[in-house]
Amino acid sequence: MKRKLLLSILAMVPAAFMPLAATSQLIHDREAPPAEKAAPTQKYEVFAGYGYTSLNQVNQSRYGLQGPNVSVTRDWGRFFGITADGAYYRYPISTPDVQNSTLTPSVDAFLIGPVLHANLFRRYDAFFRALIGGEHTGGVNASPNISFAGGVGVGIDYKLSPRFALRMSGDDIASSFVAPVYPAGSGNACTTTSNCSAHERRNSRASFGLVYKF
Repeated sequence: MKRKLLLSILAMVPAAFMPLAATSQLIHDREAPPAEKAAPTQKYEVFAGYGYTSLNQVNQSRYGLQGPNVSVTRDWGRFFGITADGAYYRYPISTPDVQNSTLTPSVDAFLIGPVLHANLFRRYDAFFRALIGGEHTGGVNASPNISFAGGVGVGIDYKLSPRFALRMSGDDIASSFVAPVYPAGSGNACTTTSNCSAHERRNSRASFGLVYKF
């Protein structure tokens, strides 16, 4: 009899604690903050915006041109990607300082290269890129038709949301052109592409626009 009583008491002890354990678990579930969702992984980004370039390949000119600038980047992880950049600069931003005022220069550029990303502070990200490709100078009878071009650049993104950001960037792009900007009889030696030699020209670029990541 005593043994049965003892077994009954021992059986009642865990049964008494079960509601208490269930209540504790319920309270914990209610008080625990919801698990944060992992940030979506975006492999591509597209940039479109306003672009500016100087035009030092036109002799004696600091002619500034503006136009659209677009790029597409494929990212591998958070820090490395490959970007392809295209731009068309056609519209003057200043008066050309050249003797032949009928010149209407334009620049087409297509560049590609690696890009490195880094977070600066909360919504601000920075990137560094090295680009190579080709550049065409139109409207001035420049030679060669397409010059090898390349350079480096940096930029800053301000994140508006997980998918959208504002971007500001700058590059220093080198190319090599001959542009006979002087009319014949002006007393200048460089009147045709045959009596001029190509030299490296460095043009500063700047852009501002919107980034979409997906």
